Amino acid sequence: MSSTLVPPPRDAAPVSLPAQEPVLYDFRRPTTLSREHARTLELAFETFARQWGTQLTARVRVMSQVTLESVTMQTYDDYIARLPATTAMVLCSLDGLNARAVFQFPASGALNWVSHILGSHHPVDVPERKFTRIEQTLVRNLVTETLEDLHYSLGGLLKSAVTVDTIHYNAQFAQAATKMDLMLAATFTIQVGDRSVLATVAVPGDAILPQLGEENPIDTGEHAAELLNEHIAQVPMELALSVSDAQVTPEQILNMSVGDVLRLPHPSHRPLNLTVDGQRLGTAAAGSHAGRIAAVVVSTEESTL
Repeated sequence: MSSTLVPPPRDAAPVSLPAQEPVLYDFRRPTTLSREHARTLELAFETFARQWGTQLTARVRVMSQVTLESVTMQTYDDYIARLPATTAMVLCSLDGLNARAVFQFPASGALNWVSHILGSHHPVDVPERKFTRIEQTLVRNLVTETLEDLHYSLGGLLKSAVTVDTIHYNAQFAQAATKMDLMLAATFTIQVGDRSVLATVAVPGDAILPQLGEENPIDTGEHAAELLNEHIAQVPMELALSVSDAQVTPEQILNMSVGDVLRLPHPSHRPLNLTVDGQRLGTAAAGSHAGRIAAVVVSTEESTL
């Protein structure tokens, strides 16, 4: 059975593709992470997610899991534009930087965690509201312990000390950074028991990007010889001790039998050739050392190839 592709009639209506909303891009401040940098950050934040989940399980005494969803770089204005109007935002100060880090999660989710800390064995349904003084203290303690996990997971990527500063409940009024400051925003799913919420952690780009280094650093070639020696100095090579090659005809090879004698052009008084991949490096005399066959280097030669 065969099939034939039939072209559509000329008067057929054109196929319309779904419209895509254009995205503004500021070439003066690119907000796209390179593949290498994105993978480095993903690995670091995945480690942080596992640490965070373990810490939550220990504090709320309910099986908890934190899963990394994405890591992006965006301006602070774009970051807060995607947050709910009412949410808990814990701002954290970083030494040497004006911009602050942000831990954001629904207040209702945090209140559910607090209820478990206070002894509740069942999840509670609480509307979005501000924390009481006791609840705020417990949430601050939770975030403070989480900051230790963040520092451990990011390692050398985050050199500034981070401390909990203030808690806000309106994303538009929380001034953690200027609108155009770049933020590295990681999105997580936090599941405590059978309840899950979305949370984000945003760290100023200036606190991490300098440690990532250049994606494709340019080498001027001034130290090319040193770098080459550094790379090839420990490469394993096969060293051979041999006599000079003898040229024979195919007829001699085909008529070879046991007991035949082949004359070699290598004089008996001359040391053997010391070679690497067929390239002669010098000469050496055969001998023995500690019960093994050994070679004593007699001379070395510098190749001009």
